[in-house]
Amino acid sequence: MEGNEVSEGQQHIITICSDSVGETAEAVVRATIRQFDGHQVKLRRIGHIKHEDEIRSIMEETAAQGGFVAFTLVQPELREMMKEEAIRLGVRAVDIMGPMMQAFIDTFNDSPSRKPGLLHRMDDDYFRRVEAIEFAVKCDDGRDTSALLKANIVLVGVSRTSKTPLSIFLAHKGYKVANFPIMPEVKPPKELFLLSGGRVIGLTMDPEQMLKIRLERLKALGLPHGSKYASLARIAEELEHAHAIMKQLGCPVIDVTDKAIEETAGLITSYLN
Repeated sequence: MEGNEVSEGQQHIITICSDSVGETAEAVVRATIRQFDGHQVKLRRIGHIKHEDEIRSIMEETAAQGGFVAFTLVQPELREMMKEEAIRLGVRAVDIMGPMMQAFIDTFNDSPSRKPGLLHRMDDDYFRRVEAIEFAVKCDDGRDTSALLKANIVLVGVSRTSKTPLSIFLAHKGYKVANFPIMPEVKPPKELFLLSGGRVIGLTMDPEQMLKIRLERLKALGLPHGSKYASLARIAEELEHAHAIMKQLGCPVIDVTDKAIEETAGLITSYLN
């Protein structure tokens, strides 16, 4: 089956369909998009689909727009309707969960419960993640050093080493994460040196890359580029000081230069395990 062709300059549209909220399909789609540089893609998410007529309407709109569909539908009749409409309209439709569910059935001789949204039910794991996210926000950028001892992970590094996005990403996985910025002018809190079990992770970056990021930060804030904050000399001073502190802490150090958040998070959790 061939999908509709998208002419040069036309906006790329991916429609995400689910009989739940569509988070699983969207996560897969976004991970895929990151592999294709320079493409402007608009995501259209449609959740809580219950009727075949909804799928017919969605697929006709998708055919008119010239995009494709990614879907997570656990109800067999909805999945079949999606496949039939894809064939009828010549629209590519990617079944995110179907092949995995079929592999489970074939290998373990089991049947799925076919209840939409089971992956996101409000169970203990859900509340654990909510608590972890609240903790990460409370302890972001060294705001509450007294809570460091309660953290599963403490990230340390100079400014712009992705401490905050990493904290939130890991919090979504249920880890209580605090982060603390290392600066020559600020003495690290004593709690950092009391943490046990390898919970402290150091983050570093190539100075040239950090300079680019800091210049962009100044631009976003409307500040002049002549700031000491965005100079190679200052960055070198900060990194040297940070590495000295990390050596005292005896913590592993991850170079986040050109690393995706997911990749760095994977390295961090591997240290914990």
